[in-house]
Parts: sequence; C-alpha cells; structure tokens
Amino acid sequence: MRTRMALGTAAAAIVLAAGLSGCTSMADSGSGMSASEPTAMSTMSASQPSAMSTTDDAVTMMKSGTFMGLNDKMVSGTVTIEDGKLTLSGFSSDEGPDLHVYLTNGTDEAAVTAGMMIDKVAFDKADQTFALSGVDLSKYTDVVIHCDKAKAVFGAAALS
Repeated sequence: MRTRMALGTAAAAIVLAAGLSGCTSMADSGSGMSASEPTAMSTMSASQPSAMSTTDDAVTMMKSGTFMGLNDKMVSGTVTIEDGKLTLSGFSSDEGPDLHVYLTNGTDEAAVTAGMMIDKVAFDKADQTFALSGVDLSKYTDVVIHCDKAKAVFGAAALS
C-alpha cells in the first residue's frame, strides 16, 4: 500500500512538472496521441481526497451518461465506465487545442481543477477508451471535456 501511494505521488509530481513546462496544442503535436495507450493522471492537491481505491470493487462499478455541450460549445456522444475503462462512443466535440477528459463533481472550472484528469481526448474520434486503474468511481458524478489551454469546459455527461 505504501509503495502504491509513493508511486501515485511520484506520478503526480511528474505530471505537474510536465504541465508546468509548457502547453502544446494537439495541432502542434501532430495529434499523435493513442487512445489505446492512455495514462490516468491526477490533478489532485494535498487538500483533496485520494482518487485511488484500495479495493477493486470501485473499479468494477458501472456508470454511464450522455454528453451535452456547455459554454456555447458542441459535445455529443455517450460515456460508459465499466471494468476499469472509460469509453467514449459516438463522441464528437468542437475542436480545441488541448482537450482532455476529466472525472469531476460538477461541470465548472472549479470542479475540473478539483477533479481527476484521465487523458487527452481527440475531438474527432468517435470511439475512444481510457484505462482507469485504481480510480474510485464513487467519488465522481460527471465526465467533463475540458480545453486545458483555454481553461474552458466544452461539455459534460452526468454519470448514473
């Protein structure tokens, strides 16, 4: 357990350092991301509860929702979380330079900041799957599509 916490803390520190080194757009990076090799990254701070589960029960919980656009942006499709995977189906979004998918408790900027970043998301790829290793789904109510560079929520799906 202590090793798992240390690895999680080290991963969070690496993510923070990478985020502070600069913000690149998907267009700049050639959109070379692979939805088949996502990493679960956290934006947790010391004041936030841990998003890591100590049991596999929380990872196997099934939740789903339908996206709606927010802030004059278009996002559509569905999200399903099951068997430790977050799957976007029939997904599309307005184009953004730095879109990410987050687990949150709300759909505003504060909820995104307090939430858990899962990975980059392609605005024009209908089906995408992301690993959620060790995530306690009982702690989250929404899946949010967020442009990190513009600090803008594009859309969200309430989980049920």
